[in-house]
Amino acid sequence: MLIHPMPDPIALQLGPVAIHWYGLMYVLAFALFIALGRVRIKQPHIAAQQWKKEDLDDMLFYGMMGVIIGGRLGEVLFYEPLKYFSDPIEIFKVWHGGMSFHGGFLGVLIAMSVWARKAGRNLLDVYDFIAPLVPLGYAAGRLGNFINAELPGRVVSDQSLPWAMLWPDTRYPLHPDPVFLQGLRHPSPLYQLLIDGLIVFVILWLYSRKERPRLAVGAFYTLLYGCARFFTEYFRTPDWERVIAGVPITSGQALSLPMIIGAIIMLVWAYKVRQRGTAPIISKA
Repeated sequence: MLIHPMPDPIALQLGPVAIHWYGLMYVLAFALFIALGRVRIKQPHIAAQQWKKEDLDDMLFYGMMGVIIGGRLGEVLFYEPLKYFSDPIEIFKVWHGGMSFHGGFLGVLIAMSVWARKAGRNLLDVYDFIAPLVPLGYAAGRLGNFINAELPGRVVSDQSLPWAMLWPDTRYPLHPDPVFLQGLRHPSPLYQLLIDGLIVFVILWLYSRKERPRLAVGAFYTLLYGCARFFTEYFRTPDWERVIAGVPITSGQALSLPMIIGAIIMLVWAYKVRQRGTAPIISKA
């Protein structure tokens, strides 16, 4: 049996300014985007598209806006609208945690479309370029969730599971006498860090090292993440769960299904376009 380590969510206190671990995970995610991007622009098939380091900096700025605004709005609209609308100021307290990946995903898609138009870049090339840079940033975010003791897992069916964990109830102070949720639980943020983040990154990075049809890399990431998230949701206490046609489905699974279906359609389309020897035309203007 393991006990959640319950680290202090504040990494550093500078007078009245508190620097939270959750915020630092976002800094790490953005740093990884730049570091991996500099490796990616040197890959021969990417170098042929004449990407520059300055493009990375610009995309990071737009991407940050997309992640933060989209992620927070997604959390508000998809998961806990009543909580946030009853206390609107809480919407702006992002250091408390509560960011929706699916909202951030949509936010980045919109932000990149704005940047592509501004930079005169093919939008699908932009999506293909940034897709392999995303999963490790996602993994950093899940580490932040674990530090904050967010997203507790479901109670394990086998209480002898070696990594089953006592999880603190964050409705009560964690120190000096933490109150724990009932039952040993799956450490679901760590599952998602490993599967939705690290494993998806390795598969996608290897796939993207060679030239692929336009949009294939972006679509493949969407498919990988959608499938990984659908699976890891079985171990996470859902924000909500519905029974549809006799099958229980969680909020995360409901939001991931359109990603999976859409990604399959986009992948088939991308490879069919290549076989015809044509390329999709996206206006640069």
